[in-house]
Amino acid sequence: MGGAFGLTTQAVAAEDTAIFAGGCFWCVESDFDHVPGVLKTTSGYIGGETPNPTYEIVSAGSSGHLEAVEIVFDPDKVSYAKLLDIFWRSVDPTDDGGQFCDRGESYKTAIFVTSDTQKSTAENSKAALSASGLLSDPVVTPIRTATKFYPAEDYHQNYAEINPIRYSFYRLTCGRDAGVEALWGDQAHSGIMDH
Repeated sequence: MGGAFGLTTQAVAAEDTAIFAGGCFWCVESDFDHVPGVLKTTSGYIGGETPNPTYEIVSAGSSGHLEAVEIVFDPDKVSYAKLLDIFWRSVDPTDDGGQFCDRGESYKTAIFVTSDTQKSTAENSKAALSASGLLSDPVVTPIRTATKFYPAEDYHQNYAEINPIRYSFYRLTCGRDAGVEALWGDQAHSGIMDH
């Protein structure tokens, strides 16, 4: 039986959202699907001026949008700061031209913040990474204020799960894992269960 006014006494799980652009959204989505505390991931587009962008428009490179992933997470199980640590170690944040085999504007990295708290946390995380000496080149990933996030077409959602052979072939031939491992060594993909 519910409590006062028919409401149940069961606590509602807290949710927050992170938005990361890390090159191919199939890969970013797949990586974060395996992080404990992540509730949902959605591939999409953000950062440009073109309304209702399509994959064709974004990949042509003139929309200003980046491929990105919206990550809904439980902050009681994984912090935003931890998600940032995982993000850094699953991309090449020193590459301003794209990620691995994917080149061009839509494949650049970026952190899209949704609040002042996220902005401060992201800036501190980036500064700590830059000062750590872990990377020989400067961290060029920008921290941007989130604009409207547009979910990508249905065929892009859960791509790794629905098309495992094609996805694995793409990820291998693009050199993503090899590039991340060359850059990060034994810290590559830390926090991602399947890596």
